Amino acid sequence: MFSLGLGSAQVGAPGAVAQLVGADDSPTSRLVTRWACGVRELAAGLGVGSSSAPGPWLWARVAGDVVDLALLGTVAARHPARRTRTLAAAAAVLGVAAADVATARRATGGGLRSDELSVQAAITVNRPVGEVFDYWHDLTNLPRFMAHLEDVTLLGSDRSRWTAKAPAGVEVTWEAEITAHTAEELIAWRSVEGSAVATTGRVRFQPAPGDRGTEVHVAIEYRPPAGRLGSTVAKMFGESPDQQIHDDLRRFKQVLETGEVVLSDGSPEGTTASRQLRQRPAQPLSPSS
Repeated sequence: MFSLGLGSAQVGAPGAVAQLVGADDSPTSRLVTRWACGVRELAAGLGVGSSSAPGPWLWARVAGDVVDLALLGTVAARHPARRTRTLAAAAAVLGVAAADVATARRATGGGLRSDELSVQAAITVNRPVGEVFDYWHDLTNLPRFMAHLEDVTLLGSDRSRWTAKAPAGVEVTWEAEITAHTAEELIAWRSVEGSAVATTGRVRFQPAPGDRGTEVHVAIEYRPPAGRLGSTVAKMFGESPDQQIHDDLRRFKQVLETGEVVLSDGSPEGTTASRQLRQRPAQPLSPSS
């Protein structure tokens, strides 16, 4: 609410706000107040209020507070006669920044240093437990249904090399090792020390009720190469870990039940959340078809 209120004042009356903090009511100060400050505050307020995970938006507010302090420092240097107003505004921003930091740390479990992410998902596959387990246990099968994986190469001694596509077309390679293995029940793995991607994961297999096949439960914890900020940006482009693992499990089910990933003209890569956002409406067949 504070962001929305302040942003509305900065957008609606930029000249008055500029004078209030000791700046001139000039075209430049109005431009900066309205666009660099007001629009940013409105975006942060809307983001915090509408997001189920407002942490990144709260940290964006903290970054905005730093920008505001830098702008006020420039105002104080250019207009020493109005420094009292500028210092009062700076004190207010410092108070708001302290509240922003405290709130952001609570929302993100300790702040930006906590960049580890956890993803869990489950699906029921209409195939026997042994068949489902054996398919996943052969790690070279993973790229068939994990869209972000390019290749998994077995290195022996429960080790393997994974190559994946990261957001923005970046390719990442790391080595992993099997840490637990119970036939037809559990596979667990982790990346080896020093890998580009720090990750652990486990997948559990159990008979589904009513003789409906196999329940597959996946849990993955990882630290993205670009940290929490990189994950936030990835979500904006439909490439979040949550979307990926649910899409992967749907394709896994298709491969086990039909022998292939179901493709279409609208989704040539198979069903992915990001692809659904970019689908075009169906087109009628041409006369030649």
